[in-house]
Parts: sequence; structure tokens; C-alpha cells
Amino acid sequence: MPAVAAGRAREAWRLLRDDGPRRLAQRVSRVAYNRLGAASLDFPLDFDDVADSRELSLATPATRPAPGTPLTVGWVCVPPGPGSGGHTTMLRMVEAVEAAGHRCVLYLYDRFRGDLARHEQVIRRHWPGVRAEVRSVEDGLAPLDAYVASSWQTAHVLAARAEVPTRRLYFVQDFEPYFYPQGSEYALAEDTYRFGFRCVTVGHMLARLLCERYGAIAEVAEFGCDTDVYRLDESGPRDGVVFYARREVARRGFELGMLALIEFHRRQPGRPIHLFGDPGVRAPFPAVNHGRLTPAGLAALYNRCRAGIALSFTNISLVPVEMLACGVVPVLSGHAQQSSDLDNPHLRWAEPTPARIAEELEAIVSSSDPPPATVSASVPASSGWSAATRMVVATIEDEVYGHGLYTSGTRKNGARSLTA
Repeated sequence: MPAVAAGRAREAWRLLRDDGPRRLAQRVSRVAYNRLGAASLDFPLDFDDVADSRELSLATPATRPAPGTPLTVGWVCVPPGPGSGGHTTMLRMVEAVEAAGHRCVLYLYDRFRGDLARHEQVIRRHWPGVRAEVRSVEDGLAPLDAYVASSWQTAHVLAARAEVPTRRLYFVQDFEPYFYPQGSEYALAEDTYRFGFRCVTVGHMLARLLCERYGAIAEVAEFGCDTDVYRLDESGPRDGVVFYARREVARRGFELGMLALIEFHRRQPGRPIHLFGDPGVRAPFPAVNHGRLTPAGLAALYNRCRAGIALSFTNISLVPVEMLACGVVPVLSGHAQQSSDLDNPHLRWAEPTPARIAEELEAIVSSSDPPPATVSASVPASSGWSAATRMVVATIEDEVYGHGLYTSGTRKNGARSLTA
């Protein structure tokens, strides 16, 4: 044992000497993580909250309210953090349902039993337009007119409470099995599409996947862009590239993006490189890390850049459209079907290799064509979220009232269309 301890001490000293205290602390933390079995904390559900599509018998209300009756709608979600894009989109739908005259209740599912008041404070501060009451799933689900699951975890939570008489819907923003390697989480996320909840997907790609793989029919909420915030500002020069660098979110392609930027910097050493999303990222090339930004701050940063990396491997993100609106040409790489949801002539699709992404970035920054004003004009000011919010409100009302707003047999790529 003394020899082993001495060997470990020498390893620690070499690591401290060569890579510094930060890397040593990371190694020590990793060893402690493995020895303590902390990986079990990554599973996002209590076992009692896992449902099985083969054994579901979901209770529904005995009667339906008359059309036009104000409804109470529960939204089941995990506690949001500041700047969460998925929560921002979901809460935009909550606001729309409230604006339509209905009442909403947010039910937070926190496996680690965090303080509800603290979670509510985050919601009130960062999404002040939401009026919904905030409750904890742990206190039980009331028999409301409808519930909307907002992720695969919360779909399980809602299905596991099968005795609650309600109408169940599922707001799908990503193909969430892709968040994981093939394993338990992948299989359990995939099973939620067999629960029989009425689905609304953000974009057509997800609707096609649910139809082709699981026989599910989904209503489609079209992607939007807040062009009041993300717009062209020609007050100063622009150059270089920007990257949404999120280490802990695998679908954002952090390592691939960083490798592409290493190659880009080798080719274009004088070009500025900007990172945002994670203040702890340290780049192996000259870069400015802006950390977490407000939407206004992010729009200002985009207006200083010529090109951007917008990687997402489970569905397109809002980033490329927001970049376009600010005059930035984005380089994308992801699922082949994503292109159907992003029909814009200024997008650059690249094979997911560092060299191909770097080549596209270099081509963009080395040319003055297209000018930023042309890029920005390709995103019309009407590209807001109103069509998506109308779809979500109408789908919830149709599910609860049961008055059949959908055209008979009208389907497009697995999606149903609303009549006027």
C-alpha cells in the first residue's frame, strides 16, 4: 500500500505541475464521483414514477365541459433554470393558454425535493408573464381538465398517476431518446410515445418520427422567432464566429464544435471567436467566453459576428433562426430530416466533422456576400410564435371539449391540420 500511495502522489504532482490545480481538482472529483456511485443521481426519475405503456389504463373524466367553458390546465415540468430554452418555449405556450381565458397550474417534478419557493422565485423572475400557480407533484395531482407533459420524465410522472381523471397531452420539443446511448433511459423515453397522450410537436421532423416509428399522430406547432429581440443592428462592425458552447448537453455537440474552432483558428488566426452558454468553458485557442446571456445580450453579440455554429442532434434549436434574424450565417450539422423545418437559403449544412464545419466558417468570414442585411431580411418579422401558440391552445381545447376541430383524413407527414 505505501508504494501505491506514493505512486498516486507522484501522479498527482505531475498533473498539478503540468496541467494546474483545476485539472487536478477535476480528476479528484471524478474519482470521488465513481467511488460514491454518484452516477445513480443522473437517472431523472424515482422508480415509483416510471410507467409502462403495456399496462396503462388511464382514467378520464366522465363528462366534458361545454365548449367555451374556462379550463384549468396543469403543466408538468422539471424546475426551470435561468435561460432554459425548452422552458421558455413551454412557458410561452402557458402564457397563450392563459391569454385565451383559461387557468394554468405548473406542477414541478423535482426528484431531489428542492425548495418549491426557490423554484417559484426563478419562474417569477425570469418569466414574469406567467401567472400560473406553482405546485409540487409531490403534493399530488388534482383532477384538472387537462395536463400537459413537457418531457419524457414528466410523461412518465403523468402516466404513473393513471387514476387521476383528466385529459393528457404531451408537448414534444425533441426526440428525447437521442439524449442517451442505447440503454434504460433511451428505452423509457421512447416508451412515452406509446402512452396514448395527444401530442403536439415543435416542428414537422418530430411529427414524422412519431408517426413512422410509433404510429402516433401529432399536431405541429411551427417554429417561431422573437424578432422584436433578434433583429439586425448595424451600429458597428462585425467579424468572426460565435458558438453556443454547452458541455453538459450532449446534443449541442460541444466537443465537435470546439474541434472545429481549433481548426478554424489554425486557418484564420486573426479572426475573433466568441463563446456563450457556459462560463466555465476554457478554450484551447484565443476566445471570449460571454457565459450566460440574456436574449438582448445574445442579440447584441450576434450583431458583432459574421458566422455561427448551431449544432443540435435531436431537433433543430432556436439558435440558427435567431442568428439569421441578426444577420449571422449559421453552420448546422444534425439530423438529415431537420432541413424540412428550416427552409432558408443562407443556412450552411455541413457534415459533422471538424474540418467540414471549419471550412464553412472560413468561407463565410472570408466573403462579404451575402451582406448581413440580406441574411436578416430572410427571417420575416411575422416569424413569431403566434401560429404555434394558437395551435397549442386549439389542441388543448379540442382534447377537452371533444368538439372535433380537425379535418377528416387531412394529414401531412404524420401531422393533422386544424380547420378554420
